[in-house]
Formats: sequence, structure tokens, C-alpha cells
Amino acid sequence: MAQNTRTAPAGTPTNVTQKHNKGGIGESILRPDGTLKVTGEFAYSSDMWHEDMLWGQTLRSTVAHAEIVSIDISEALAMPGVYSVLTYDDLPAEMKNYGLEIQDTPVLANGRVRHHGEPVALVAADHPETARRAAAKIKIDYRELPLVTDEASALAPDAPLIHENRDDHHIGHVPHPNIVHRQPIIRGNVEEARKRADVIVEGEYTFGMQDQAFLGPESGLAVPSEDGGVELYVATQWLHSDLQQIAPVLGLPPEKVRMTLSGVGGAFGGREDISMQIHACLLALATNKPVKIVYNRFESFFGHVHRHPAKLYYEHGATKDGKLTHMKCKIVLDGGAYASASPAVVGNASSLSVGPYVLEDVDIEAIALYTNNPPCGAMRGFGAVQACFAYEAQMDKLAAKLGMDPVEFRQLNAMEQGTVMPTGQVVDAPAPVAELLRRVKARPLPPERQWESAGENADVRALPGGLSNTTHGEGVVRGVGYAVGIKNVGFSEGFDDYSTARVRLEVINGEPVAMVHTAMAEVGQGGITVHTQIARTELGVTQVTIHPADTQVGSAGSTSASRQTYMTGGAVKNTCEAVREALLEIGRRKNGSYHPAWATAELLLEGGKVVTDGGEVLADIADILEDEAIDLELEFRHAPTEAFDLRTGQGNGHVQYTFAAHRAVVEVDTELGLVKVVELATAQDVGKALNMLSVVGQIQGGTTQGLGVAIMEEIIVDPKTAKVRNPSFTDYLIPTILDTPTIPVDVLELADPKAPYGLRGMGEAPTLSSTPAVIAAIRQATGLEINKTPIRPEALTGTL
Repeated sequence: MAQNTRTAPAGTPTNVTQKHNKGGIGESILRPDGTLKVTGEFAYSSDMWHEDMLWGQTLRSTVAHAEIVSIDISEALAMPGVYSVLTYDDLPAEMKNYGLEIQDTPVLANGRVRHHGEPVALVAADHPETARRAAAKIKIDYRELPLVTDEASALAPDAPLIHENRDDHHIGHVPHPNIVHRQPIIRGNVEEARKRADVIVEGEYTFGMQDQAFLGPESGLAVPSEDGGVELYVATQWLHSDLQQIAPVLGLPPEKVRMTLSGVGGAFGGREDISMQIHACLLALATNKPVKIVYNRFESFFGHVHRHPAKLYYEHGATKDGKLTHMKCKIVLDGGAYASASPAVVGNASSLSVGPYVLEDVDIEAIALYTNNPPCGAMRGFGAVQACFAYEAQMDKLAAKLGMDPVEFRQLNAMEQGTVMPTGQVVDAPAPVAELLRRVKARPLPPERQWESAGENADVRALPGGLSNTTHGEGVVRGVGYAVGIKNVGFSEGFDDYSTARVRLEVINGEPVAMVHTAMAEVGQGGITVHTQIARTELGVTQVTIHPADTQVGSAGSTSASRQTYMTGGAVKNTCEAVREALLEIGRRKNGSYHPAWATAELLLEGGKVVTDGGEVLADIADILEDEAIDLELEFRHAPTEAFDLRTGQGNGHVQYTFAAHRAVVEVDTELGLVKVVELATAQDVGKALNMLSVVGQIQGGTTQGLGVAIMEEIIVDPKTAKVRNPSFTDYLIPTILDTPTIPVDVLELADPKAPYGLRGMGEAPTLSSTPAVIAAIRQATGLEINKTPIRPEALTGTL
């Protein structure tokens, strides 16, 4: 069973004005959608229905790189029940591409496909099976082209260009057109620092392509409106970003594309890009009927981006007393056929590639490539995950070479508040790296299992191989591994990162009621719960309603980068404060002459009343408002950041840093190469836990995703054909409850004075260090040097 502890060291500021409102911040109130989800009553986007609705189907390329010689849609159009078949030539607007940053992704393939599964044609029909069969009748003649699948083929002098005539702003500073983006970071003098090193270790690491594997497939419903526009109900991570990409390719002004968030079945970055949104709208406008699109699991693997696979080349040096001298690295990310979020992922990978350590002399280069592999983009951890796997392996190598304890070696080099990052940015908030490591190491280890005495009575569920009954303890050895990571919070590198919240306060049936309206995508992170808590805390009300998220309010930004509680939570807090001040001003106007405290005391809203800081009740909120309503919409921005210099990488590029450490205990069947993770303990600083139950859930969920990529999760792409070989949950494995160990959680609350309530974005950090901790434990158990993730049985038995 999972455990958690909560700690705020003595003297630590919390940056919170304590208000005693039931259900406010700091309480572990339950999520309003929780019961509905576990009982199967929650309405997801795939459950939507509309009278006279058509079904949409996408036809995707069967090859990875080819010229489209011809497309014949005649048989599909002739099928009964088919209302429309669309190809590139049917697109209605001059703009035919879209993209998060670089608009290089065609709505439908234009004479050429660049990856396996690229959309080529669309069908709308009166039944999903009719749509599927019609799509299968579309005949496409391909002439296959040479493939680009890795660094060597992408950067060869005669390499085929994935995108000719690039005109995006990155092209001017990359040495090859097949490089999406390049970010060097140079600080100090590595060559001089190398002379001071008593030991030097090098490593080449390979990180596999991970899928977000959300359980709710891509889906949505597009409904044409009377004004010639369209209403789109969709599961996404960023409504306004979708809107900015959708409207131009439909040839519509943004106000004629009205978007509403529908139930989201998980995201983890995979819904930050467009999937079926534009296709559903095109079919709805072409047929003048509502069109629903729901991907099956096979298509979902082609319908969203994945985590970038990576090659990472590292060199570290250290003195004999254990101090790091220098670091040199090159990180090569495979971005696939289209840019997606690759430029930003490169920025994260490079700027966080040193880990949470003090290093003054570094030479870093990170690049993302265009290839004919599946497009890659945002996934939980966003470039920091791949780097953490590599630099933590390096820390273990250095510690072993120096004969030092791996935790003590890390603590000796751990950054702290005031440390200067390789980008020149000062870490200006608590950075308890050494303390997090101390906590996971100090936790008692799970007891050793007594396999020999148990014999035939051993519980095989607790053994490597589980119910396959492959061992009763023979050949099983235990290992323990540690890791720690650093992740940025929020959008970086000068991006205008803001969020908007509208708050309305009025009296309904004699009770003050607050309504919170944002465009935040609730994808399972618990944001709507936190917004309710913030409103109760700031406005002193019990009744809070959450308006459905849509584009009729200002942007909330993406539900990614661990930013929503910081940013949209900050926007809700700021707007509630403004509503509170407006309420108090009405109270002063109405009642100030009757009680001097209205003018002289600090006033709070508690329990539906206006009270002084001494607890004296001045008035009921309902009596002040009467028939009036206060309705305000405000934006919230964090402190500005700046772009990294494209030559040196210097710049204050990040908003906030967050840290987590893990200790993994594993048992390995050395004869069969099977691994059982026994325990995955973690410690993390969250600044301020607004809802501890949600915090612990996020930490345990992120930890489990890190475990998955350590020992089982990988999209396999055939290097000869660039085709995906395992687009299903039969062959792409994710951890189940039987694979998930006990995850004890130790939560620190060291406030960041710049952040709302002192909080830290915390959703991604546990995904970083859990992977290298598991791999380190397997290394210790087997004595093998493991430089690739996921680790497969054949790599542990020597049969690879």
C-alpha cells in the first residue's frame, strides 16, 4: 500500500495567508469527477452523440516515405451511406498546414507522405463501419522514396531532405536542413577543466520511443452552425492553440470556430498537437452535418506524437575527492517527420542536461532531427527525461570509479539555492537536492524475501515473471538504485506564458455562490478541484461551480509543463482577489459609516461572511451583494523569461525548477532476465501542496510511467521500412497493477516566494528519476552495464 509523509522544515515560509474556509487549499478534498470515472458514468469525448450524426474515418499511408502518384476515390464515393470523401485538393483555404510552432504539417498529404500513418484522405458516412470500408476502397498509387531513419542518414551530405524550402526561423542557425533545431550551451572552459580531473567517464546512451498510452482515444464531435462556422467538442490539452491552428485551414475567422472541452481520458502531452480536430470540422462543413470521429487503439498510435527517442553521448570528469570538474555532451533527438514541439524539447534537453548538480565548465549540444520516423513531440518530462537517464548513469559510473557511495557522491555535487545553471541562470528558490536524496536513502528497505524457506509455497505474484510461474526464487537477486532529477516548470525561452480566469460572485437562493470559468483542459490532473479550493479560500464561500472549459473565455495555455496549478491556479487566485476587493468596496460603501473596522482593519472572507483579522463578523456576503453580481476576467503571468543565446546558450530561460529523487528496489531473475520492481520510494519538493491527495496521486502516476519506460515501454520502428511494428496494447506494454510496486512518497513543502501560495509545478518531476533509479538497481543486481532503455530480458541474459 502506498504511503506518504509531509514535511516542512522548521522556519520554512509557506507564503500563504491562512484562511479558515472549509474545502480550501491544503485540504485533500475529493475530485468531483472521481466517482463518476471509477463507476463508468463519466462522459468522455468518445461518448458524445448528436442526432443525424455522421461518422468520420481517416485513411493513412501504408508506407513511410513516398510520392503519391494518384488517388482514386470513385469506389468509396459510390458506396451507399457515404456522404463525403476529401483529399488535399478539397481543402477550402489557402493555408493547408498547421503546427504548434512551425506550420509544416499538412492537413492531408500533398503529393508526398513523410511517415507511416500520415493522413491522406477523409470519409464521412452514416455508420462507422461504412466509413471504414469506404476508406479501404480508396486506391492510392505510391512511388516509394529513400528513407531517412537515423542520425547518419539524416545528416549525410546527400541525404534526402524531409522538408525542402524551409522558411521557419530555425533554419538560419542549423548546419543541415534535416535538423529541426540546435541549441548549444557553452560555459567555462572544458579543455582546461579536464586537466583537473583525476577520473573521466564516458557513456553512450539510447532512449527508446515511448507512447503516452492514454486510455481514452482521440475523439471529438464537430457540429456546423447556422452562421457558417463550426462548434467543436473535443478532448485536448490546449483549446486556444487548437483554435489558432484550426481556423486558418478552415478559412474561417477564429470567432466562427467555437470550441468546448469534452471529457478527456488522459493526455501526458499526446493531445497537445492536433489529431482529428481539423478533419472532423472539414467533414462537418462539407456535409453540413455533425461528424464524430473516434480513433481505435491502432489508429491512436498513429494519431498523436510520441516521446523523442534519443542518442546521448556524455563525458564527465571528477577529482579524487569527488567534485565534478566538467561535463561534455551531445544529445540527438529523433523528431520524426514533422516539427511538433521539437524546438522546445531541444531547449529543455540542453538546458537541463547537467542535472541538479554544480558544474561550471560545460560543453553541450542538443539537436532534433527530421526523419521519416513517426513524429515526436510533447510527453511528460519533455526532454528532461532522456537527459536524466544519461546523466544519472554517469553519476553511478563516477561514484564506482572513485569508490564512493553513489548517494554521497551526488550529495557532494548537489545544487542548492543560489547555484548558477550552465545557462547563467541563478536558482532563486529552494533546491533541496541533497535532502531529497537523504530522505529516500534513510527510508527502511523492504525486507528480504525468504525464497528458500518458502519453496513451493512462495507467492509467485511477488516474483519476477509473476503468475507465469517461471521461478520460485532460484536465480533471483536483489538490487538497489538511486537517482535524482531536475525539471523546469512552465513555458520557457521568452514565450508569453499567461493564463486567464473569469470569476463571478452572486447570491443564489440566499447563498453566495462563486462561478469559475477558465479554458484549462482538465485531463486528469485535478485542476478543477484546485480551482474550487482556491475560490473557497479567497472568497470565503462554500458553493463553487466550475463553468465548462471553452474558447469563450481567454486562453489558459496548455495543460502541460507542470504549469496549470501555477498559471491558471494563479489566474483564479488573482481574479478571486480582485472580486474580493470589489465586494469589500461595496461593503465599505454600504456599511462603512456604521463600523470603523471597514476602513481600518484587515478584512477577510470566511464562512460566507466578512470578518476582521481579529475574527469580528462585519456582514454576510449575501447581504452586501443583494441583487448585484461581481463578474471579472483577468490574466496572470509569471516572471518573464528570455530565449537562450543560439551560440552560447546563455539566458534566464526558465520560470521555476522542481526536483524529485527515487530509490528503486528490484529483484531480477538472472536466468530469464525478468525483473520485478519491489519498491520505488520517492521524495519531492512541491513548494506547497494545495491538495495532498492529488499531489501524491500525481507523484505515484509519474513514477509508474518512469518505471514503464525502464523495463517495458517502447514503440518499435522497423529501421528498414520506418513502419511501426507494435501499434496496440497487445504488443506495446504498459505497467498494470501487478507491475506497480509500493510507492512510498515523502513530500517536502519549501515555498517558492514568486509562485502563487509558494507552490511548485510537480506533475512531471517524478517521471524523470524513476527510470534511472530502476535501471541503476538492475545494474547493481546483475553487474551489467546497461546503457539502453527499456531494458529487455535478452539484454540481461546475454542473448541479445
